Formats: sequence, C-alpha cells, structure tokens
Amino acid sequence: MSAAVKQYLDVRGLQCPMPLLKAKQALNKMSSGEVLQLDATDAGSWRDIHAYIEQSAHQLVKAQQQDGLYRYWIQCA
Repeated sequence: MSAAVKQYLDVRGLQCPMPLLKAKQALNKMSSGEVLQLDATDAGSWRDIHAYIEQSAHQLVKAQQQDGLYRYWIQCA
C-alpha cells in the first residue's frame, strides 16, 4: 500500500447498509489521497463496498476477508 492509513473505522457488528454509510461519511471528511481502513463483519459489505467503489472516484487499494472479518483500504479521491 502506497499511502499510510489516515483513518480507521470499526463497523464490526453493524448490518447493511450501515458499513457502507459509515464509510461514505468518513470519506466525505477526508482529503484526496488519504486512506481509510474499514473493518466490518457484515458479509453484505463485500458486495456493497465493491459496487460503491465502481461508481465513485475513490480507489479500493486492498480488500480481504478472513474468518468473518471483511477489511478494506480505500483511498479517497
């Protein structure tokens, strides 16, 4: 990852659509180039985050899922 994480958002335990909404709110407050790390436990976040990134100018730097944890690194546009 080229940029260090600027903000960490723990949305574990929140159900759809809250992980995506919280991510959008955080990204709206961030500057271009900054990276948001998002940790979620909602399986629907995998689909939601990827779909959102395709429709936005933000970049999904990395995404991983392991043992029910969905972790995303999103670079703000």
